[in-house]
Amino acid sequence: MRSYFRNRREAGQELAEKLTSYSGRNDVIVLGLARGGVPVAHAVASHLHLPLDVFIVRKLGVPGYGELAMGAIASGGVRVLNQDVVRALQPHADEIVETVTSREAAELERRELEYRDDRPPLEIRGRVVILVDDGLATGASMRAAAAALRQKEAGKIVVAVPVGAPDTCREFEKEVDETICAIAPENFHGVGQFYEDFSQTSDDEVRELLAASAGAI
Repeated sequence: MRSYFRNRREAGQELAEKLTSYSGRNDVIVLGLARGGVPVAHAVASHLHLPLDVFIVRKLGVPGYGELAMGAIASGGVRVLNQDVVRALQPHADEIVETVTSREAAELERRELEYRDDRPPLEIRGRVVILVDDGLATGASMRAAAAALRQKEAGKIVVAVPVGAPDTCREFEKEVDETICAIAPENFHGVGQFYEDFSQTSDDEVRELLAASAGAI
């Protein structure tokens, strides 16, 4: 098996092959985590003839430590924290968490308004939701999204990614109804290593893909 994808679109096409049992069903929707999960999700939704929407998740990064996440927030006001990281921030943990949460919540709201172009969110309650991202590393963003979908009473939550850390993929098998990691290499160090093109997905690309999918339904 190849250990990388040319880009997110190709990754989504290959991921779709693992999800063919959901093709064309009227009780299934595809949600792409913004922003990098949306091109993958668009390819999945197109291949399976399913409606697509965006689901907004914002990582709560530790100030000054770039990629270190202390948790994430998602559409619906859900916050998931990594307590190990939060404990390491004492005695100022509460202040740091609330400051970062407030900033990221404002950005989450901005994206909610901007991406959909006045289209209402797809109905989640009682439906099968295929939740797609471009990969799973720590899983913080995906956990926040899954928690929000449970609050919104999704009928079934399927986490689907082209590539994931083996331990994280195994953890999600216990946390959601179904987990599809197309590849889970033991030499996993980061999602980007498995893509030739892992350039950042723009807001414009997210809007264009969602508009194209809405026009195709």
